[in-house]
Parts: sequence; structure tokens; C-alpha cells
Amino acid sequence: MSIASLSAAPAARAPSGPSRLERLKSASRRPGEASFFFYDSHFRNEAVKVLPGEFFVHDEDILIMTTLGSCIAACLWDREKKIGGMNHFMLPDAGGSADCGRYGSFAMELLINEMIKRGATRSTMEAKVFGGGAVISGMNSINVGERNTTFVMDYLRTERITVVSKDVLDIYPRKVCFLPHSGKAMVKKLASANTEALVAQERAAATQRVPAGSSGGSVDLF
Repeated sequence: MSIASLSAAPAARAPSGPSRLERLKSASRRPGEASFFFYDSHFRNEAVKVLPGEFFVHDEDILIMTTLGSCIAACLWDREKKIGGMNHFMLPDAGGSADCGRYGSFAMELLINEMIKRGATRSTMEAKVFGGGAVISGMNSINVGERNTTFVMDYLRTERITVVSKDVLDIYPRKVCFLPHSGKAMVKKLASANTEALVAQERAAATQRVPAGSSGGSVDLF
């Protein structure tokens, strides 16, 4: 799939006012489900921010957003049911049982299971994958981003979920936006010199206790 440049805010459903935002904020949340909702003035649309260890699935085109360093965000979309979701994980696994969305195996399971609960079918899912950047100078020997990227690509191949596009590796942090009804994804590469806050966020999330969860188109630059 091609990666095209985006110079202006994309066409989106007209915002329905505070009613939809308030409805999103007041809905009950599953453990590990993103809960930071806001109105994004640039895209003129309701949005939710997915933090490390979180996921979010929806069937309307609200913006699902996250910022990535070495972490990975997998965006899954059912092309028939028009349901999509995103996760944000930090490491492939914990070397043992890892019932936490910070780790790839559990994060992918959470996302796929929530999609299926919403009516999606595994056979009609496709994926867009982002992140895995080597954002910390001098720490390439750890290869966290590369390990995360290898893990998610292998996982999706095993699950027979087609990766239709990806923007991974390199040295840049990324901001990612995903519209779960239309399947449209957008990515913006951020200045590699300004990674301190992002690295601090990822490190804080790595040490934070996170509760376990219950058991189409192109990628644009903006």
C-alpha cells in the first residue's frame, strides 16, 4: 500500500457536538481500555488517546491516537463489518506469563478479542503497523524497536491477518491516528531530537502496574 502526503485535515464525519464526546466519556470501560477522550481541533473530530499498555475498539470514526517511540501500535480493521481498533505495546513479552497490555502477546489478544466481541471476524481483518523506532541514541544494541517489529509481524502472519501497510523501524518517534470505521490511518514522524518526554513516558509505563484485561485504505502522512 502506498504512503501519501497529507497537507490538510482529512474529510471526517461532522462532529456531533458534546453529546457523542460525553457519551464516550461516560461509557463503562474494560480494564486496559483507553479512557482519555477529547475534541481534536486540528481534525475537527472527537478523539481518544491510547497510552502504553492500552487498547481501543470502535465502529464510528472517532480518532484513535497515540505517540510511539520503540513501542508498536497495531491497527486492526474488519473491512466488511467496518470495526477497527488500536493497541500500544512496549515489549514482545515478559519472559513468562504476561497478562498485561504492555506486552505484545497479550496486547494483540486483547485487541483481537475485543474486535470479535464487537462483531468482527478474524478472516476479514487486516492490519496496519506502526512504531519500533530506535529513538534512543547509543542504545541500538538493545534493539527493542526491532524486536517489537519482528514480534508483531510474526504474530500477524501466524494469525493469518494481512498487513496491508506499515511504517516501522528507522530512528523517528511517530504520532499515529486511526479512524476505526473507515480504516484510514495517518502517521507523522516527529523530530528525533525531541524524544526525552516520549522516552520518559515509555519508561514510566514500563514500571506502572497495569490491570489485566478481561478474557482499508492507504497510510497517510500528516
